[in-house]
Amino acid sequence: MAPFEIKVAPPWGGQLDLGPYVGLAAAILGILVAAAIIIRLTHVFVRGTVRALLSRENLEGTAHELTGAELKKRQDTIEALVVNVVRFFVVVIAALMVLETAFRLDIGPAIAGLGIIGIAVGLGTQNLVRDYLNGALILVENQYSIGDVVRIAGVSGKVEDFTLRRTTLRDQDGAVHTVPNGLITVATNLTREWARVNEDVRVVYGTNIEHATAVVDRVGRELASEPDWGPRILEAPRVERVSQLGEYGVTLKVLGTVRASEQWAVSGELRKRLLAAFEENGVEMPQPQRIFLAGSKARDDKPGAKPR
Repeated sequence: MAPFEIKVAPPWGGQLDLGPYVGLAAAILGILVAAAIIIRLTHVFVRGTVRALLSRENLEGTAHELTGAELKKRQDTIEALVVNVVRFFVVVIAALMVLETAFRLDIGPAIAGLGIIGIAVGLGTQNLVRDYLNGALILVENQYSIGDVVRIAGVSGKVEDFTLRRTTLRDQDGAVHTVPNGLITVATNLTREWARVNEDVRVVYGTNIEHATAVVDRVGRELASEPDWGPRILEAPRVERVSQLGEYGVTLKVLGTVRASEQWAVSGELRKRLLAAFEENGVEMPQPQRIFLAGSKARDDKPGAKPR
């Protein structure tokens, strides 16, 4: 079969063979179209995969408490991360192939150089890559969100900002901690749906345990029945068991269930009311006994004697 040729008559006479140029343009166009198709397919594949992961997490995990807008934001963030990485490599490879096709350049050394540079950059930015990957997993699994109180990488506080690279916390002292996501191996969320009131209440030996238990349970019920505190409490605090016979007295384990963000307020109010109720009902709490020894210097009774 004869090669595809297009010949035109230029103004200066003769014939101009456009066949090679048309073939070159077609080859470059094919490379660009293939790159565009790969990027588009990557976008579709990533979107389907992320949507499936988030849907499964929504059904089986903790993402069910997220709104539709929050789920959409998480999906868009993860899609953008993966698609941008793939797009970068596809564009670089396509550009090298166009240079080889158009200018007959040997791209072998360029690819080898890119490989070396890629290894060097990868070694230098492996922590950064780990931060982004771990941030994406935190998003997919909904380990925590902005506004949650968490404990991560040895620090705790309220999440004020979260990106794929780092998490920003503010602790109770007002200090701001910026934690790279790559350092997060265990994330403890203290404000996920519900929390426990977990108090150890000590009474002295000889106390009527049944009476002390009744006082604690009554205080818990009264607290849960009040309009200001009732909506915060899911299960009224009550004595669960005698948890310890210690050196200073008997320890009662008091447990209750509250809304996660209210655990500290409810615990503080419960302790305040227990102090007043114990005093009113004659329930004594143990106090450490301290003995002070006053030293004295022996003096001679003789007149004019000096202290020893």
